Amino acid sequence: MHDSLITTKFDGTSTAWDVVEGLDLSNLPTIVTGASSGIGVETARALVGAGAEVTLAVRNISAGSAVADNIVRSTGNDCVRVVSLDLADSASIASFLDRWNGPLHLLINNAGIIPSTLLRTPEGWELQFATNYLGHFALSCGLHDALAKGARAQGDARIVSLSSGGHMRSPVVFDDIQFERRDYDPQVAYAQSKTADSLFVVEATRQWKADGIVANAVNPGGVASGLQRDFTQKQRDYLAEAQAAGVFVYKTAEQGAATTLVAAVSHEFSQTGGHYLSDCNEAPTVPNDSDLFANGNAVKEWAIDPSTARRLWMVSLSLLDQPVQ
Repeated sequence: MHDSLITTKFDGTSTAWDVVEGLDLSNLPTIVTGASSGIGVETARALVGAGAEVTLAVRNISAGSAVADNIVRSTGNDCVRVVSLDLADSASIASFLDRWNGPLHLLINNAGIIPSTLLRTPEGWELQFATNYLGHFALSCGLHDALAKGARAQGDARIVSLSSGGHMRSPVVFDDIQFERRDYDPQVAYAQSKTADSLFVVEATRQWKADGIVANAVNPGGVASGLQRDFTQKQRDYLAEAQAAGVFVYKTAEQGAATTLVAAVSHEFSQTGGHYLSDCNEAPTVPNDSDLFANGNAVKEWAIDPSTARRLWMVSLSLLDQPVQ
């Protein structure tokens, strides 16, 4: 928990372009996962527009290529490429890591899914936890040395982890992460994965800050995107209820990407990590029993607790059969 919240000149109405205006990110190597739709597209577009060298890490190469072409046309910059990455497939992650050469300055873990039914990876992992969190964990760990090189070259390297106000619906349930015993609720599974995404930045910053790497989590706010394409009626009703209660006001994709860009490029977050941002500023922390509908822009203690973050890190290494650090 932080004594004083970090604030910027931006807010919930700011756009990605507002955040990068006047910045020169020429030749900064960047990866954006899930950059073939929604917030990821506008995140990548703003970064390319400011001169960054952006790799779109996507499952669907044809969709990613169409986005890349569109970004080149709209920005006039051609420093964008498309590489295949399926975060639920360990072989795909390994292939991506094998193909990455050189330093990395920005890693934006943007990709996310919300299926309407229980799905599992070949390892038996619940698909939302595997895709939204564990795949990004494996990717980040595999890119650690590249990020450290980026930090040595530029003075800092940053990871941005997309969380959600929905994290308030569930902590990481260590006794049954994969929903092997409890009833499956896709919104609860999503919430658990987004709490995990937030916890990741706490321990990543603790472990890697000495290497010049900091990580922060962001709540992009409510953005209508492909993420909701497979929602059940129950999921749609919940979203409508939350909107009616004022938990969020729908943003454009450009506004949704703004908080990501603040964490990625704003000087306020260049040397500090482990924070959770909402509406372009660090969010206040509230107790775990706080009501989501009354605290849509806050972060629950369970999502930034250092001891829980450390525990999740160890569990994640164990799941991936990596040596415990």
